[in-house]
Amino acid sequence: MTTPKTEKRKPVSYSDSGVSIDSANEAVKKISGFAKSTFNARTLTNIGSFGGMFNGSFPDMSEPILVASADGVGTKLKIAFETNIHNTIGQDLVNHCVGDILVQGAKPLFFLDYFATGKLSADVTASVVEGLSIACKETGCVLLGGETAEMPGFYSDGEYDLAGFIVGVVDKSKVIDGKNIEAGDVILGLPSVGLHTNGYSLARNLFFEIGGYGVDDRPESLGGDSVGEVLLKPHRSYLPVLEGLLDKGVIKGLAHITGGGLLENIPRVLPENTSAEIKRGTWNELPVFDAMQKLGNVETQEMFRTFNMGIGMTIVCSEGDKEQIISHAKGLGEECFEIGTVVDGSGEVILV
Repeated sequence: MTTPKTEKRKPVSYSDSGVSIDSANEAVKKISGFAKSTFNARTLTNIGSFGGMFNGSFPDMSEPILVASADGVGTKLKIAFETNIHNTIGQDLVNHCVGDILVQGAKPLFFLDYFATGKLSADVTASVVEGLSIACKETGCVLLGGETAEMPGFYSDGEYDLAGFIVGVVDKSKVIDGKNIEAGDVILGLPSVGLHTNGYSLARNLFFEIGGYGVDDRPESLGGDSVGEVLLKPHRSYLPVLEGLLDKGVIKGLAHITGGGLLENIPRVLPENTSAEIKRGTWNELPVFDAMQKLGNVETQEMFRTFNMGIGMTIVCSEGDKEQIISHAKGLGEECFEIGTVVDGSGEVILV
């Protein structure tokens, strides 16, 4: 048996396999300033630490409860890819996560992100993190750390995925859990600015496949805005309008209207023996929802269990407290609509 010849090969590097440590280092340099701009006195570590450290002392609380949540942005990312606009998608992610812990009365402490792509672009990464930092600063949340992963062959060219993880805190006596909700209570609604982060697979099908529009098209049904502009509007934060009410004991329940729309999210905070009657026409359903429904002849029930339909957060309160909440919102320049009532039932939402 002859021994096979061993040919001399050029040394293979990590970058030859599609992963550039130099690009990763460049990205870190670009994003470090954005992350540091969110730091506060509780932040105990700097950029580059293996773990982010945060001061967990809460002397003003008798029994602090940590509240955590994780989420992504879904196929709204596809709109960012199409428009090449990446500095709003991070705002979507943070504000979505803030809203999810806010419903239990928690205020945000810190946030972690996971960004993964096939080929790392330092500029795109920095743009995404800029959006994260904008929303973190607006909500008093520290961008404590994250992971940036370059995974060649795993994602299509120019695409990435994004996920976020948030931790907040609430005093045990101030937890909002909906257990005191009863028939006769009022349901108030805070408006959304668009789809926020949910329903984009259906929205993309309606606008791009059925409607034949591109992201730059401006159909009359959208009031002069382009499809891309409407679909990229960042998820709004409800912390500024609700923060001043959390300690007043006037909120019985909150529902963040995300995936599943009003029909699936309101029941999550209702006691088993109650239902919700929601009155259409009591708030402004944004033009984008009417446009989508007409494009695909989508049934109303399907619209309300897919999209927020113009309401991004609902508040359940007693009849006697509703005026205080509405007045508080108006004092901040925010609209607050009375959209329904809690009734006896079995945990469903009835559109009337």
